[in-house]
Amino acid sequence: MTGRAVVKGIGHYLPERIVPNAEFEATLETSDEWIRTRSGIERRHFAAEGETTSDLAANAARAALADAGLEADDIDAIIVATSTPDLTFPSAATMVQSKIGMTRGFAFDVQAVCAGFVYALCNANALILAGQAKRVLIIGAETFSRIMDWSDRSTCVLFGDGAGALVLEYQEQSDDDDRGILAVDLNSDGRFKDLLYVDGGVSTHTTGHLRMQGNQVFRHAVEKLTQAAETALEKAGLENKDVDWIVPHQANIRIIQGTAKKMGLPMENVVVTVQDHGNTSAASIPLAMSVGKARGQIKQGDLIVTEAIGGGLAWGAVVLRW
Repeated sequence: MTGRAVVKGIGHYLPERIVPNAEFEATLETSDEWIRTRSGIERRHFAAEGETTSDLAANAARAALADAGLEADDIDAIIVATSTPDLTFPSAATMVQSKIGMTRGFAFDVQAVCAGFVYALCNANALILAGQAKRVLIIGAETFSRIMDWSDRSTCVLFGDGAGALVLEYQEQSDDDDRGILAVDLNSDGRFKDLLYVDGGVSTHTTGHLRMQGNQVFRHAVEKLTQAAETALEKAGLENKDVDWIVPHQANIRIIQGTAKKMGLPMENVVVTVQDHGNTSAASIPLAMSVGKARGQIKQGDLIVTEAIGGGLAWGAVVLRW
């Protein structure tokens, strides 16, 4: 018998306000067609005034707990992946811990921008395999609308707000029921910092806005995401043809299509939500997983590869059997 970290439940939350591409036409030299053809994005959600990242995260957490049939105090640890926390400190995770009524265990944040959920998932898996926790609630949550430069049409039309949450639980596995996280691959290269970053922060006494060299990020994304996915599959003793679903970071439809093509997999095997959510950074993978399950695409026993790349550059992939 082998113990693994298995998906017990999943859920998501999106703010009420939906912003279609056409809304940008009044203030920017852009159009619905221009945005759709370059990114695949048709609409996104923006958080309401006073609605914070931890609010979104707590709502997604409640949905995941309900899906898992668990209460807050059944959880041993919370990991929140975010680049847009409510405050410099304390962590968004401890705020979520309080908001959902969890009175035990521990909570902390992980910051790897768009790759944040992959990094958080790997950390949760390690905690579980090390015996530090039996159940971990992993959340990706962002309010990227708060760091946009609304005069920069190359970035502000791409991002949205939202949250997704997943419960991992330690379970013994038999040979004929090999579920859970099978392999991970994490990478970063700080030499590429200037390709995607926010030009401000606490120690520089500035607030800052998101800045991105989109063409350069695209060039790195397809190669690095494919490499990470295939490395993780190799670690698991599997091949590309074994994959039932790719659940990619939802940044740009062209990156998603390019990665699937390079892996030799059809788009019919890719969960795509970028058209409805835009790029929600660390929230995009759990959002897509939750939507994919709700659509009836992702089913128990399916082999899933999830991969993401973000500022740093930081990137990685996880192979898991649902």
